[in-house]
This record gives sequence, C-alpha cells and structure tokens, in this order.
Amino acid sequence: MKGPDNTLIERFADNLWLESGLSDNTLAAYRSDLRGFGEWLLQRDTALAAADRVQILQYLTSRVQAGAEPRTTARLLSSLRRFYRYLVRENVVDSDPTALVDAPKLGRRLPKALTEEQVDRLLAAPDTKRPLGQRDRAMLETLYATGLRVSELVNLTVPQVNLNAGVTKVFGKGNKERLVPLGDEAVRWLERFLSDGRRHILRRHATDALFPTARGGAMTRQAFWYNIKRYAVSVGIIQPLSPHTLRHAFATHLLNHGADLRTVQMLLGHADLSTTQIYTHIARERLKSLHAEHHPRG
Repeated sequence: MKGPDNTLIERFADNLWLESGLSDNTLAAYRSDLRGFGEWLLQRDTALAAADRVQILQYLTSRVQAGAEPRTTARLLSSLRRFYRYLVRENVVDSDPTALVDAPKLGRRLPKALTEEQVDRLLAAPDTKRPLGQRDRAMLETLYATGLRVSELVNLTVPQVNLNAGVTKVFGKGNKERLVPLGDEAVRWLERFLSDGRRHILRRHATDALFPTARGGAMTRQAFWYNIKRYAVSVGIIQPLSPHTLRHAFATHLLNHGADLRTVQMLLGHADLSTTQIYTHIARERLKSLHAEHHPRG
C-alpha cells in the first residue's frame, strides 16, 4: 500500500489511543481492517481518502461472499465509519462515504458457557507437581474466580495482587481500574505458585509479571489460549471454546447462583449494563430447564 495511506492509518490509531485509551489489541484490529480495505482499493488504483460509498459497499459485499459473518461485517463497517469520521474532522475529506451504508442486522449471540462440572475438570487438568502446571492451575483458578479478560489476566503483576485482602487490582479497557475479589480457592493456588513454582520457572530472571514464562516475561494471550484448548482436550471437553470461555462461565454461574446483574457488571468491568444483560438469557434458560426437570407440571 502507498505510504500516505499507512500514514493516515497510523495518525488515526494515535488519535484513537489519545481519545479513548484503547488497548493495543483493539488498535491492531482497526489497523488490520483499514489495511485490508486499503489493499483492496489499491488494486483499483484508489487511495483510502478517495474511496466512495459504492466502493465501500462493493468491498463489504466481497467480504460477505468470501464467508464473513454479519458480526464480522458489522465490525468492519464500524472501523471504516470511525476512520472516515476522523478524516472529516481533520479536513482530509469533505464527506463521510460510510454515512449512507447500513450495517447488517445481527442476531443475539449467546456466549458459550461451560457447566460447573466441566469447569471443575478443566481447572484440575494441569499437572501441579510441575512448576508450569502450578502456574497454569493458578491462572485458570484466577480466571474463573474473577472473570477477567485473558489480556487482563496475562498482564497481571505481583504488586496488583493482595492475597491478604483476597483481591486483585485490574486495569481494564480504557485503562479503567477496578478491584476484583479472588476467592479462597484462587488465593490458595496463587500462594502455592508464588512460594514454589514461580521461582523455579524464573530461576535467575527478574520480573513483576505474576504469571511468567521460562524466558522471564509475561505470557501472551495466544499462548494461554493454546493452553486452555490443550487442557480442555485432555479432560474430554470437545465443544468449541473461546478465549473468554471461563469469563462467560464466571458470569453465568454467578447469575445461576443468585448474583444480581449490577454486581456481575462491576466484576466484569462492563461500562454499560446492556453488555452484561446477554448473560441473563443464559441464566433464564437454566431456570427453565430446572423448572422442567423438577416442577410437577414442568
């Protein structure tokens, strides 16, 4: 792609970071969306700043024909909207070519939640006789106990965790800070890992990362996601999983056991209650199945 388009994308990403404090992963997604569209335009001798509504519609159509789902298409259009609104504000373009482009209709996508029995099997999967197994067990227990995003989990540092108080300080989206309870089981595994497995993993390395690798740095999201899938297969969990599997299980199981939606919202770090409300549909299905199983006229 031509240099000026790359420059525009980087200026846009810098502006997003300054205005909204978005994470590196979110900014990378914006860059990827815009570079993909830019490369498609380049094949048609058009620059990003010169794209029109017809070209945007043609590009979205090509993505759908290539198998993109409505949610993916909607996210892509959202990236383009934000980019061209930025260009209008900066007087790079006169009008927003996405203004009259409709987003695809989306159905409600329910998170896939593991049962409590499946979670128990998954948490018990690591071999805790080994330092790496202790680390992975502590990570899984912490993730299920707190409902953290995987990116929040792997970026935890030792000073963020107060085992005496049983809480961890978390920096979420937009660098917003929240305190999340750990629970007795997660505290127990964290204490064991910090007093034993962690020093064996680090050896002569020094780092504040709570869950380090043998190289002395923090684990990546991708590496932890690989571990989750590996442990799931080892205990016979074959359903499709996502990096947020234990986060979804955390929220669903809290609601199933009587937690109120506002509390779950605070623990998950959702800015808007409507984001949390999707879990009520899962809890409602659980109540219906219990009613059908146990009520005389179910």
